[in-house]
Amino acid sequence: MAYDENDLFSSDFGASPITKLRRKKAVRIDGEILDTTPVFDAYWYFACERQRMFRRRLHGSNTSSSSNDPILAHHRFTNAYRASDRVSQYLIRNVIWSDHNRWSVEDLFFRVLLFKIFNRIETWEALTGEFGAIGSSSYKFSEFDRLLSDRQCNGVRNYSAAYIMPSAGHTFGYATKHANHLRLIEWMVEQRFPDKLSNCASMAEAFNLLLSAPSIGPFLAYQFVTDLNYGALTSFSEMEFVIAGPGALDGISKCFQGTHSISAEQVIRHMAEFQNEYFSFYGFEFQDLWGRPLQLIDCQNIFCEISKYSRAAFPEISGRSGRTRIKQKFKPVGRLPAPWYPPSWGVNERISDLLP
Repeated sequence: MAYDENDLFSSDFGASPITKLRRKKAVRIDGEILDTTPVFDAYWYFACERQRMFRRRLHGSNTSSSSNDPILAHHRFTNAYRASDRVSQYLIRNVIWSDHNRWSVEDLFFRVLLFKIFNRIETWEALTGEFGAIGSSSYKFSEFDRLLSDRQCNGVRNYSAAYIMPSAGHTFGYATKHANHLRLIEWMVEQRFPDKLSNCASMAEAFNLLLSAPSIGPFLAYQFVTDLNYGALTSFSEMEFVIAGPGALDGISKCFQGTHSISAEQVIRHMAEFQNEYFSFYGFEFQDLWGRPLQLIDCQNIFCEISKYSRAAFPEISGRSGRTRIKQKFKPVGRLPAPWYPPSWGVNERISDLLP
């Protein structure tokens, strides 16, 4: 079945675009047969169509008409590739690689953790606007704490709602969450995390190092090691290691009738390793990241997003979370700037050749 956009999408904008998907009723993962639900088929459709939307937006189409899918057109989802998302792009371009030769190992670690703990561009820009270029050597707790406290008192949000950051208050004892987190970053630098991280032989070892820090659980440790790996501190393959977050666990529970003895991480690895076979099965022409296939982190994220997508597309299929609505709406913001990725990926040279 060749993928034909005009055939897949109904002319009725309110109709579901997934009713014509081919069904894959069961899959074999590490020797075990798992029965699937229609959400499994939609996983591959979502990955393909969300990446197609991203490429369309780079070429100037950034309205709800970027997709004929009413769910994707009106609700906000992350991209198929984690590194293509707005916050990740800002981290890579502005926090890690901007003037990167001036940063020591400690500075780079400090910058990435400071940005990612808040995970909010506006907070980073408030700090850099007040204090200039940020590094561990120029940082002063009292000044950063004052600025963040003033913002909080004025009703300005310091943290992103993307994921919940534990306060670390039991360890550091401050009344405000941001003060505890500033002390947490200080503690990690004092414990020589930057040097230890750069000497880790694998992503799993780096993950366990971050996991040893107070209040950082498995999901955050995996997110942070992925973010740090965008820079020159480490050079792990994103196919080395994965941890399923709460959203991915919910998505997996919706894609399969049961996973039996197969772990969530085994499921994610299967999806990454057999993506070409699945795209071929469904007849999708997946527009990858200029030669870079979906990595483990991307397949993990797509499970999280298909969990949200299925609330509207398959309301009869309940997952672990019990959530039934997609809260965030898609708001066009104009043409996307050309993306930029870690140089070691070898994709930046290809982007300029393919964009107008």
